Amino acid sequence: MVFAVLVVVLLGLMYLPSFWVRHVLKKHSAPRDDFPGNGADMAHHLINLMALGDVKVEITEHGDHYDPSDKAVRLTEDKYKTPSLTGVVVAAHEVGHAIQDHQKESLFQWRSAMAWIAMLVNKLAPVLLLAAPALAIWNPAFSRWSLVAAIASVLVGVLLNLITLPVEWDASFGKALPMLEAGQYLNEQDMRAARQILLAAALTYVAASLASLLNLGTLLRVLRR
Repeated sequence: MVFAVLVVVLLGLMYLPSFWVRHVLKKHSAPRDDFPGNGADMAHHLINLMALGDVKVEITEHGDHYDPSDKAVRLTEDKYKTPSLTGVVVAAHEVGHAIQDHQKESLFQWRSAMAWIAMLVNKLAPVLLLAAPALAIWNPAFSRWSLVAAIASVLVGVLLNLITLPVEWDASFGKALPMLEAGQYLNEQDMRAARQILLAAALTYVAASLASLLNLGTLLRVLRR
């Protein structure tokens, strides 16, 4: 009963922030005639201002992000092309990640390393799970590989998401917000909205973090039986 209540609470915490994030980003995504540029313009400006070298700005279909392997700030088409408050603020957030990379900040580097490990584990885990039953016929000890693969996949996901949250928070409030304040790009009303957008950008991974914790809890519950 307690576990069921906990699951309901976690599901609420997972989905409510996601709805709020989408609401905030959409609310401030309308084109602004009084803005001198779009998200791409803001990203280029901040990259030059912070002397980040050859960091590129590109359009993506896979969500706004910074790619440290390719040194690229990537924005979805609407933010890249449209002069909107959401576009310029999200661009500042992603440039914040580029600054973390440029300054070789430890948490950002740990996140990048964990992301690579998570990708590798997620590729290997299904192979081990499929191969384990066949290998167990030859040697029953190999049946343990399926359990090891499941545990490793979940634990890596939990660690990745736990590291990601402070990295995202710093990109919003340790990097992007000071740049926006120092440059005085936005009026007072827009700055209040910008703080909401930066909070939304920082909370994007909350649902994933809670989902990974829920998966871990479910796995531990199964193991205890």
